[in-house]
Amino acid sequence: MPAPQTLTGLSEIAEHYDVVLCDVWGVVHDGKVPFGASVQALRRFVDQGGSVVLISNSPRPRTSFIGQLDDIAVDRAAWSAVVTSGDATRAELAKRAPGPAWRVGPERDAGIYEGTGVELTDDLSEAAFISCTGLFDDETDQPEDYRESFADCARRGLEMVCANPDKVVHRGRDLIWCAGALADVYAALGGPVVMAGKPYSAIYDLALKEAATCLGRTPDKSRVLAIGDGLPTDVLGANRQGLDCLFVAGGIHGDDLMNDAGRLDPKKAEALLTQSGAQARYVLKELNW
Repeated sequence: MPAPQTLTGLSEIAEHYDVVLCDVWGVVHDGKVPFGASVQALRRFVDQGGSVVLISNSPRPRTSFIGQLDDIAVDRAAWSAVVTSGDATRAELAKRAPGPAWRVGPERDAGIYEGTGVELTDDLSEAAFISCTGLFDDETDQPEDYRESFADCARRGLEMVCANPDKVVHRGRDLIWCAGALADVYAALGGPVVMAGKPYSAIYDLALKEAATCLGRTPDKSRVLAIGDGLPTDVLGANRQGLDCLFVAGGIHGDDLMNDAGRLDPKKAEALLTQSGAQARYVLKELNW
């Protein structure tokens, strides 16, 4: 597996790509504020004629997700389209309508169910499957808090539809548990889990469809660049799709990949990629132009 090329900025390779599929949380913002250099880099790519599709494992449908981006002032000129795990998961929910589903997740994710035909229940004995968008309270709950309830569901063989494969994200400086961590607990109990977000193909199918709409033609995959900071989601997802990948090493894995001076250590990034069975063509500490 060749070592990734260490970049100083996106401008070094921008001319080789027509489309960027860019992760959001950890690359574009931290859940509270946008990263100015990252937003500027994506805007420069768009200004030069490229298309940027934001591809997020957020369980929210795109309309709600765009509202979230607006709330923290992510410049709309930095992206051309948005696709979320919530969008991809809605098709899985509709297949199982009317359910009912035991909903696991905060009220803010309720939009994912609109128009799917899925009925919801708080009574586990009535549930036909589990729909998980996250923890009920991601600031206080721990994944192990759900083990007892999940054990009963697993014994019954209920499927879990997990709307966010991410296990953790940064919210500011805090690490927040995500739905993927609950899916791990459920799978360890023997429960079947279905996911449609990164690294699975459904979300990439949607993203490439959006890219085709932006370009006015089907994109050549050799000219599509995936950017992300998550090895099991962004990087492995790009690998499975045969896409070039730019690994943003200063994101979720950043604490392990810097030297004593706080600079990216390319050898550490290469070793982590190899250990994870992942491959990135490029590596960069933080997305910038």
